Amino acid sequence: MSVTLNEQDKLTLRTAAWGAVSLMSAAGAAGSAHKAATEGSIALTSATGLVGHVLAKAPKGLNGKSTAALADQVLPALTAAMSLLKEQAPAEADNFRRTVLVAVEAATRPQKGEVSPTMAEMARKITEALDVASATPGVATPDSSVAVPPAAAGQDRPELQKIIQEMVDSGFVGVTLRVHDERGEWVGSAGVRELGQSAKPPGDGHFRIGSNTKTFTATVVLQLVAEGKIGLDTPVDDYLPEFGLDRRITVRMLLQHTSGVFNFTGDYYPEYVPGIVYQGREWVEDRFKTYRPEELVRLALSKPARFEPGTDWSYSNTNYVLARLLVEKVTGRSLGEEMQRLVLGPLALSGTVAPDTSTDVPEPHAHAYYRYEEDGQEKVVDVTRQNPSWISTGGDMISTTQDLHTFISALVGGKLLPAPLLAEMCTPEPKAGYGLGVFVQDAPGGGTVITHNGGITGHAGLMYSTPDGSKTLTASLNYVDDAALSMGEAFQKATQRLVEEVFGGGQAGTADAAELTQ
Repeated sequence: MSVTLNEQDKLTLRTAAWGAVSLMSAAGAAGSAHKAATEGSIALTSATGLVGHVLAKAPKGLNGKSTAALADQVLPALTAAMSLLKEQAPAEADNFRRTVLVAVEAATRPQKGEVSPTMAEMARKITEALDVASATPGVATPDSSVAVPPAAAGQDRPELQKIIQEMVDSGFVGVTLRVHDERGEWVGSAGVRELGQSAKPPGDGHFRIGSNTKTFTATVVLQLVAEGKIGLDTPVDDYLPEFGLDRRITVRMLLQHTSGVFNFTGDYYPEYVPGIVYQGREWVEDRFKTYRPEELVRLALSKPARFEPGTDWSYSNTNYVLARLLVEKVTGRSLGEEMQRLVLGPLALSGTVAPDTSTDVPEPHAHAYYRYEEDGQEKVVDVTRQNPSWISTGGDMISTTQDLHTFISALVGGKLLPAPLLAEMCTPEPKAGYGLGVFVQDAPGGGTVITHNGGITGHAGLMYSTPDGSKTLTASLNYVDDAALSMGEAFQKATQRLVEEVFGGGQAGTADAAELTQ
C-alpha cells in the first residue's frame, strides 16, 4: 500500500487536521484556548502511519481567525482530505480520521466542567465533515470520541421521503428536509438543485431563508434588551428620532407586528396599496439595485398607518427594518456584526450569512427561479444571484437546514436568552399567534410548536421546534416563483402535511404559510 501526495495534497491534510484543532481552540476561547490548542497539537504530532510525517508540520494562516472563518476554511478541507486518502489508501483514511478525532478530544479536555454548546457543535461539524466522504455518512464509528446522531438514508423514513417527493410532484424544483426527533436525525431530498440537471439538492446547501430572518433579528434585539441597551417597552422614537415615528410605537410592537406601520412591500387598506417593486419583469431586470434600509422605512412612513399602534396585528417587513436600524443605532455596529457576536459566533453557525447588499449564495446551493411574461411569451430566469437589500431585515438572510436546526433548538432551549425574555418571545398575541419574532401554534395532536417560515423569490425555508427544542423540522425549498404566487397553495398544503407527520397528526396552523413570498 502506498500514498502519493503532492504539495497541495499535503497542505490539504495539514489544513484539515491542524484546522480542526484550531476550530476547537477558537470555539473554547472562553475557557483555556491556548491549552486546548497545545493538547490538540500534541495529538497531531504523535500521528502514525504513512501520512503521520505530513502532520508533523503545522500550516500557516490558521491563527487569529474567528470560529466562523475557520469553519469555512477547515470543514471543506476535512472532507477533501478524507476523499483523497480513500482513493489511494482507505486504511490511511481511517487512520487520519482517528487522528483528527483524538486531537479534537484532546483539545476539548482542558475545558473545565461541561463542554460548551459551541465546542460541542463544532466537534459535531468536524465529525460530519470527516464522514461526508464515507459510505455511511454521519454515523459515528466505534473509535469516534464525538457522538453524532445518524443521518438516516431516505428509505429509512419513507413517510417523510414520500411527502417531499409529493412536494416536488406538485411543482417545487427541489426540497431538502431535516428532522431531529426521538429517532435521531434524518435528512432527505427530492427533486433537483438546478432545472435541466439531475443532481439532487445538497443536504448541506445554502439558501435564502426569507422571513426566518425575523427570528434571528428579534433574538438580537432581545439580547440587547438583556444587556440593558434597549428597553422593550420604550418608544422607538427615543432611539430613532429622525423618522418622526408615532410616540406610541414601542420596540415590542415592532417585534410583534402591532405597530400599524405600512409594509413597504405592499399593504391593504383594505384595497391593495403597492410598495417597492419586487415582482414581475421590472424586478427581474432591476434585481441588483441597492436599497438602503432608511429608504425603505421612509417609503413606508409616506403611507398612512394601518391602525393605531397596539390596537391590531398586521405583518409588516418595515417593523424589522426599523429593528435593524435600532440595533445599529444603539450599538454603533452593523446588524451583521452584532448577529455574529451574539448568535452566529456562539452557536458556530458557519453556514449562516447576513448579506446586506451581497448578491451571491455560498456553495453548495440549489437554484432559485422567477417566471414572468414578456410580449406574450413566458420567461423563466435564474434569480439565485440578486441584491437582497430590497427586503433587508424583512427576509435577506442565508442559512442551511443544519444551522436553522441548531439555531431554533438553542433558542427555545434557553441558550441565547434569559428565561423571562424567552417567555416574552414565545407569548403570542391573540389574533395571529405571533410572539416576538416567532409564531406560536398549536401542535397537531396537542402541545405547541414554535415556528417561522419564509420565502424570497424562488427560495423558501421552514423552521419548527417543540418548546424544549427536542424535536425540530427544518427544510429548504427551491422553486419557480411568479407574481401570481402559483406555488402558494402547494406550499401551504405541504407544510401542513410535514408538520402533521413530524409533530403528531392533526391540522397545523397556517398563519405563516403565506410567507412563501414577501
